[in-house]
Amino acid sequence: MSDLSDTSAVELGKLIKAKSVSPVELVRATLDRAERLQPTLNCFITLCGDAAMDAAKAAESEIMAGRYRGPLHGIPYAAKDLVDTAGIRTTYGTLAYKDHVPAQDAVAVARLKQAGAVLFGKTTTPEFGSQSITRSPLFGDTRNAWSARHSSGGSSGGAAVAVATGIGAIGIATDGGGSTRIPASVNGVVGLKQSLGVVPHSQAQDTYGNQTYVTPISRTVMDTVVMLEAMAGADGCDPWSMGRGSAAIMDGAAPSLRGCRIKYCLAPRGKLVEASVEQAFSDALKIMADAGAQLQAFDAGDEFDVEPIWRTVNHTVWRARFGKLVQERPADFSATFIRQIESAQSYTAADYQEAMFARTRLFRHVESLLADADMLVTPTLLRPALPLEQDLFEPFEIAGQRIEGIRSNWFPWTMPFNMTGNPAISLPNGFDAAGLPIGIQFVGSLGRDGDLLRRALAFEALTPQHYRQPAI
Repeated sequence: MSDLSDTSAVELGKLIKAKSVSPVELVRATLDRAERLQPTLNCFITLCGDAAMDAAKAAESEIMAGRYRGPLHGIPYAAKDLVDTAGIRTTYGTLAYKDHVPAQDAVAVARLKQAGAVLFGKTTTPEFGSQSITRSPLFGDTRNAWSARHSSGGSSGGAAVAVATGIGAIGIATDGGGSTRIPASVNGVVGLKQSLGVVPHSQAQDTYGNQTYVTPISRTVMDTVVMLEAMAGADGCDPWSMGRGSAAIMDGAAPSLRGCRIKYCLAPRGKLVEASVEQAFSDALKIMADAGAQLQAFDAGDEFDVEPIWRTVNHTVWRARFGKLVQERPADFSATFIRQIESAQSYTAADYQEAMFARTRLFRHVESLLADADMLVTPTLLRPALPLEQDLFEPFEIAGQRIEGIRSNWFPWTMPFNMTGNPAISLPNGFDAAGLPIGIQFVGSLGRDGDLLRRALAFEALTPQHYRQPAI
């Protein structure tokens, strides 16, 4: 069974359907690998072995009786510990909730359960998903899948590492400013932030102003497609989901980049870029051009200076949600988290509304770029993984310089599409000289997730050398 650790969920599903692989054996092997690698990687908060084995036995019985539910039946997956799981501890990465057990599943979890997938663990996250480094007082640091000296990114670092190292083929992540795409990029896996509303967000408290997403994360684009088809569709908990419907994500059209109109940009104006990222991006553009894509550069100026807008919206929400808790129990939270909550004290209602006005302007600008293009292409990040000890508020190194502002200078390309709702996917795009993964991001028009995924499949087929499993 250990030979299946780098097998996709789609291929595992075919083996299970053919009764060549038992869900019970697969889940047992998954748990064994998780337990073996956890001391090195620290990518789990909870492993739910007994419940997972019970679910695997039930899946096997159903399949043997001819009640096959579909391609995820019997497939093990882990869920980020921000996502509610009924009867299974969900800590949100914080000491304040270290013993919390939700009464019901998040919609995405319930839908994977209905599809027959088997939850085997909860993956690490910083406190309430609050930063791009997976670290919290509850569990410490999660290491990068490719280098113990580097961060796993965040905030879905645990989910990305579990997938990258072959513990599970698929996982549930979340993305509020890049939290799926950042760790996907630095760990060499596929991370999708789908269009706003495609997957209902049952835990968002402000659904109308929401910019956070419950997302798939996997090693292949097709695994992401299969997960998304199971998770997508309208639900009364989320008004944006009501207009998205539940149409199939893929319509059978052959994936191809021939004739695809691509607008690309290396970095927003004035940003530094690591040489390895620039080279990988240039190589990717050549691959797409050779495949028949039509390329046109676009300039990203002040309209893509999104971090102040994102911070005003996001930190105001966090202060409303967690401010009282931090005041009452400061010892339960890191200084980094407290600093983020306190930073929102000076924001007024007018500041928040101005940020929402800017959010609308940004959406209109992005859609104007896409009016005569099929997708935008950017690097996911402007450098590979950060050192393990990096703090969110400390200077960091990029292109040989020490600079301030991790959010605005490391991942300026992820936050904009949380604000606009456009679908964006990070794909593996090679490695730097030290063997650290590099990512590339494709962005589509709002609601055109299927088109974006077909183009991601086409690029993936052209770049098999980017898809490998790290040696642990």
